[in-house]
Amino acid sequence: MSRDVVEQAGTIGQILATRAAQRPDHEVVRTSEQAITYAALDDAATRFANVLAGLGLVPGDAVAVLLPNGRAFLDTWFGISRGGFVEVPLNVALKGDLLADQIHRSGAQVLVIGAEHLDRVAAIDERLPHLRHVLCVGVPSASVDGAEVLALEQVLAEAATGPPDVTVDPTSPSGILFTSGTTGPSKGVVRSHVADFTLARTTIEIMGYEPGERLFTVFPLFHLNAKFNSVLPAMLLDGTLILHDRFSASTFWDVARDEGVTAFNFMGALLTMLLKQPERENDRDHEVRCAYGAPAPATIFGPFEERFGVRLVEVYGSTELGITTMNTVEQVKVGSCGTAAPYYEVLIHDEHDRPCPPGTPGEIVVRPSQPSVMFSHYHGMPEETLESFRNLWFHTGDRARMDEDGYVYFIDRMKDAIRRRGENISSFEVERTLATLEEVAEVAVIGVPSELTEEEVLAVIVFKEGHQLSYEAILDHCQDRLPHFAVPRYLRIIDELPKTPSQRVKKHRLREEGLTDGTWDREGHGYRVQR
Repeated sequence: MSRDVVEQAGTIGQILATRAAQRPDHEVVRTSEQAITYAALDDAATRFANVLAGLGLVPGDAVAVLLPNGRAFLDTWFGISRGGFVEVPLNVALKGDLLADQIHRSGAQVLVIGAEHLDRVAAIDERLPHLRHVLCVGVPSASVDGAEVLALEQVLAEAATGPPDVTVDPTSPSGILFTSGTTGPSKGVVRSHVADFTLARTTIEIMGYEPGERLFTVFPLFHLNAKFNSVLPAMLLDGTLILHDRFSASTFWDVARDEGVTAFNFMGALLTMLLKQPERENDRDHEVRCAYGAPAPATIFGPFEERFGVRLVEVYGSTELGITTMNTVEQVKVGSCGTAAPYYEVLIHDEHDRPCPPGTPGEIVVRPSQPSVMFSHYHGMPEETLESFRNLWFHTGDRARMDEDGYVYFIDRMKDAIRRRGENISSFEVERTLATLEEVAEVAVIGVPSELTEEEVLAVIVFKEGHQLSYEAILDHCQDRLPHFAVPRYLRIIDELPKTPSQRVKKHRLREEGLTDGTWDREGHGYRVQR
């Protein structure tokens, strides 16, 4: 990146307007159901921005979004940007306390939601004092006390079509993305348009993308990856994004062939799941050149490239930072997540915040060399923001080592968060949910290694004296209150949690013990978690 990223940056709404004027009939996104042109998306975004303004919102106000991948999400997201509002994308698996907490803490007055999830909001409406309007995709199936429920399709049809008279500063907030907390609730990461465009342009650069690429993602638009590693790069390249809502290992390559896919993103266990599929004679019969993401363990890297003929590019990043260290499609060091991105300084620090010698494990710390390329703060959490930036370095909570050439090798997570199949899980929030069971005295939740890479959730529980519960009853309780991906796979009942003299739980001891003989595995006992 030779030019200053602030000078390069625009907004999502601006790039859409430019492309719609240049090539209105170009298909920028293809879902499994329809093709979406620049002109159609631009019209819907303009209408939606005017709808929000008509509801009394002003630039800088937050709009929460609880939608799956599809046309409605794209219309909403681009409309929010067009009007200078701040998007708050929410995981569609959220329910109960977690959903109420994130909507309330965002301060959103407007929520856009699918009709199939409206009952979740109706169940928590007394905890949403800021919420004034609910825009429903589909026929509204419930009412929400204190908020007006409107059919999105109808209000869009009636909305003004002239572009809103608003100028959006690229350094202003574009979104609040909630990521897993460690010792407290999930944190709302506030990102700017500059940070978003930096991530998209870096993706294009390291992958060597050319105009007209056909990118493919199955990841949700409520996360960073699908938005700024897929949708925005496709627009900047004037290419096309193939956007599906679910990952299917058995049909993945069929879709890639049918759609002429040239590159895709991976996270979590995607590569492992594809490798586990039965080998076919046509495994290399496709146009995919390369794939981008993390993790790509050395044990997977070679076999995947050899079998499918696809170049893998591993990086390291986070919601706060975007791409932090990177390999490139032309230069990959297998087993490493690369060297520092050109707009960051990256070091490995010890527990006293002193740089570690090459090869010595420590914490990854980062600071920007250009303005606005990373998140600005945690929304409504000034103390947590200050703590994360102690000694003028952002502390990632991730452990790694760096070799003499500056290549970083990720080891594990130091922070009390769990990464499962591309989702970040707050152990605090799972513990808080389990602690509401009357029979539970104490609980500790940790991540344990998964056979698919990343981690699975293990809950270690101490019952009150004279009390007990079945494993199934514990998980039923979790299913009613937690997103499906956060429901523990493993349960272990013990008499006492190991603690320090100050009564803090020794989670490192539990991680070392891992899956003991007395650990109960819901998958091995046929217990099914509903999405």
